[in-house]
Amino acid sequence: MNALPIIDSRSGLDDVIGRIRNVQRVGLDTEFHTERSFSPRLMVVQLAFDEDVAIVDPLGVADLRPLLEALSSVVVVGHALSSDLKIFAERFGIVPPNVFDTQVAAAFLGYGMQVSLADLVHDVEHVRLAKSQTVSDWSSRPLNARQIDYLVNDVAHLLPMHDKLAERLERAGRLEWALEESAALGEMDRYVSDERRAYMRIPGAMRMNRRELGVLSEIVKLRERVARERDLPLKYILPDDVVSGLATLRPKRTEDLEALRRLDAGMRRQLGAAIVDAVAAGEAIPEADLPQRPQRPLGQNRDTLAAIMSVLIGEIASENDLPASLLVPRAGLERVARELPADRDALDATLELSHWRLGLVSEPLWRLLSGELRLAIEGYADGDPKIRLTP
Repeated sequence: MNALPIIDSRSGLDDVIGRIRNVQRVGLDTEFHTERSFSPRLMVVQLAFDEDVAIVDPLGVADLRPLLEALSSVVVVGHALSSDLKIFAERFGIVPPNVFDTQVAAAFLGYGMQVSLADLVHDVEHVRLAKSQTVSDWSSRPLNARQIDYLVNDVAHLLPMHDKLAERLERAGRLEWALEESAALGEMDRYVSDERRAYMRIPGAMRMNRRELGVLSEIVKLRERVARERDLPLKYILPDDVVSGLATLRPKRTEDLEALRRLDAGMRRQLGAAIVDAVAAGEAIPEADLPQRPQRPLGQNRDTLAAIMSVLIGEIASENDLPASLLVPRAGLERVARELPADRDALDATLELSHWRLGLVSEPLWRLLSGELRLAIEGYADGDPKIRLTP
């Protein structure tokens, strides 16, 4: 498949948008750099049509929002799309809602959760992709011939794979499952940051009291706001250990910041007043509104219960040639072990799973929890141990 001339002007982008509006699907991939910005910086966008590939240069066409609006009217086919779509969400506030992820589709066909594009193309299309440009500097211009070949090959097989994977999924009765999982990738809410998750990732947060967590949450908000405004990585604004130190020190004046040796004089001048204000905001949070401390570990008995349920989920996954992590996340099993739902309806509500997942795991999991099923090991003496479910 050949590449069109590199698109680095608004008129060229308009031509591509016109083509998108006349098709039902488009293959998509991006190349980006993550090292020195708050959110990844797009360097290249590749779009595959049935006949050729369009390579869009975001360094030449700064406003890609019209392109994303056009992509919202077609099915976007890609591999491991969440990273690409996250950039669109953060940079442009929009994600194409109709997507088909070949990596997700492959998981329903026994390839595991993380099959690479190269491996999948080799197995499905019987083509070996050259990966010589995986660490290429995509900010360099002009792009050389080897880079362009790589960019084309990364999307050239997406549409044929879409057809073949969809056909195999249909035969297996799993097409709707894969479409449901892929559809979740096109939901904007998926890419909105969770403030609680952000401050709980700071080292030491698990040991803080509620007031310290309130201060921590305000400092984390400040750091993210400044990092976003300056388009710099979070660690370039305030490293995690400094954020943690500020939450426990809770400085009242800018002079108090000198107690943190990792907060240099330049950063104290730039952010000192804002940090003190953030601490004051955390101190002013009403007691009832302070963040809750993280739940304690399950404890030995309930942790064991979660582990036993995990064994059952692993067996169900194995029987259906699916990755266990695709069926039930560990957090769902821990909720069950913590809350001990009283009946199957309550179990379903606690698991918080999609319909197709509940159809596979709800009934056997409830029978295990209610004592109707037991796990047994067979074949150990023969050197081929297997877990079996017995009444």
